[in-house]
Amino acid sequence: MERIKHFVYDYLLEIGVSNTVAVYLNMLILLILLFIVVFIVDYVIRKVLRNIFSVLAGRTKSNFDDIMIKNKVPRNIAHIIPFVVAYKFVPMVFSDFPYWESLLEKALIVFGIILVLWLVRSFLNTLKDFLKTLPNFKDKPIDSYIQVFMIFAWVIGIFSAFAILTGLSFWKFATSLGAISAVLLLVFKDTILGFVASIQVTINDMVRIGDWISFDKYGADGDVIEINLSTVKVQNWDKTITTIPTYALISDSFKNWRGMMDSGGRRIKRSLNIKLDSVRYLSQPEIDSLKKIHIISEYLNLRQKQIDVYNSEHNIDKTVLLNGRNLTNLGVFRKYIETYTENHSAINKDMMIMARQLPPTTQGIPLEIYAFSSDKRWQNYEYIMSDIFDHIIAAVPYFNLDIFELPNNSNFKDLK
Repeated sequence: MERIKHFVYDYLLEIGVSNTVAVYLNMLILLILLFIVVFIVDYVIRKVLRNIFSVLAGRTKSNFDDIMIKNKVPRNIAHIIPFVVAYKFVPMVFSDFPYWESLLEKALIVFGIILVLWLVRSFLNTLKDFLKTLPNFKDKPIDSYIQVFMIFAWVIGIFSAFAILTGLSFWKFATSLGAISAVLLLVFKDTILGFVASIQVTINDMVRIGDWISFDKYGADGDVIEINLSTVKVQNWDKTITTIPTYALISDSFKNWRGMMDSGGRRIKRSLNIKLDSVRYLSQPEIDSLKKIHIISEYLNLRQKQIDVYNSEHNIDKTVLLNGRNLTNLGVFRKYIETYTENHSAINKDMMIMARQLPPTTQGIPLEIYAFSSDKRWQNYEYIMSDIFDHIIAAVPYFNLDIFELPNNSNFKDLK
């Protein structure tokens, strides 16, 4: 070993170089040789490990090894042996320079810590990507847990590096940071809040990756594509990305549409405003005319008989239409809407179907359809709802009713 340290030094002295110059040239040449050896070892091992992993990836059914190659795990493992070689031979290169030897040994240890952190990060990223391919973990916030682990790993690594550089023990250095713990808590406030929030979100199953959520406060309305320690990314329907703080999921109110997606249908809840002055009792000729509408003809016949029996039993004077029981155009139209909706092929018959009258407003009487479409896809859902209301709006005049509209230019032209 001694001969290797000074083989250049001895040769330089033999050819007449001064002692001081010989010492420096000896160190410089050994350093260059060490760099060359480390580079060659690193290159060869990287090639060998990459080939080994590629062969294994081609022979195994699991995609775990493919993901390891993608996340550069073999490459980071390959750096370990050149690092050991460099650490082993640095004392030999700088044997005549104790100060630089000590300094470079510390630098190499710090680099070793960083190398370990790179290796841990690449392996955790591999684990994260692999778990996301499994059905049971696709909707879980794996990113949050990986980030928490990496934060702890980086904190331990940084503390270890500073302890080595300052000459203090790890625990002594860590305990000396107690005085600035309040500052650390302030700096990592969002991280701590995000960590707690991600745990609560997971335990309570509030949000999963792939869920459709609406968050008015942040202008988010779309699918959750990522949940990590500090943010939740939502891809809106216009393909923009909204970033929401993770802790906002437990501190603010938002809507998760998963229940609708898991159910048998998507709710249709829309109303049509009928003018108040168009509502009236139906005369017999009008009733006879409406009986020609086949989906309510049976209802009208049955209802007419019930009304006639009641009025007859109670000796109602029907010379005045207001007396007794009567059919109204609004009531018959409401029944028509309900029957039409029930018979619509795109409506889920196993869920609630209702046509109801809401309290009158200054804009007329709202007639609301409450039902569920069988197809929950947005585009198809909108088509189904539009198809129903296209028909209903066109049917309004057949019942001698009017839809409420605010005055427009045509109204004023008709007054001239």
